[in-house]
Amino acid sequence: MKVELLMSTAPSTPPAGSVPPGASTTMSARSAARLGAVQALYQMDMVGTELDDIVEEFVHHRFGKEIEGETFPEVDEAHFSDVIRGVVREQRDIDQSINGALAKGWTLARIDSTMRAVLRAGVYELRRCKDIPVKVVINEYVDVANAFFEGDEPGVVNAVLDRLGATVRKA
Repeated sequence: MKVELLMSTAPSTPPAGSVPPGASTTMSARSAARLGAVQALYQMDMVGTELDDIVEEFVHHRFGKEIEGETFPEVDEAHFSDVIRGVVREQRDIDQSINGALAKGWTLARIDSTMRAVLRAGVYELRRCKDIPVKVVINEYVDVANAFFEGDEPGVVNAVLDRLGATVRKA
């Protein structure tokens, strides 16, 4: 099921740890870590799961396991943990950056929970994972957005991360 950009009352992603319908089943361990990070951030946002609990749940009970008939691929656990912990640690600054890059009249609070998770994870990688080229980060998170959305949302992810990528890496 794909989701809308605006916040909805019902959770908009598949069960955490499963591969969403639009996701590739042959993704790399690093790509799978990004997808898992977005799902974990979404779960934290929606349910309030604690950071250490979510990392434990995904690493020990979801990654590489079959859940509801879908098998989640093996992941780069270190990258997954770095992204999750980094987003939580730097969320205030990340959110300010995203708000400044959104189109006029839009704020992060108006955006769907899944989109917030995608943007936060992408901005964290732009800011802290300097060994990964900006284009790679943008393309990876556009791919993650495509796994959940079929509308304009992947374009929004591309635009926001592109806008921030140009400034974040210069700083």
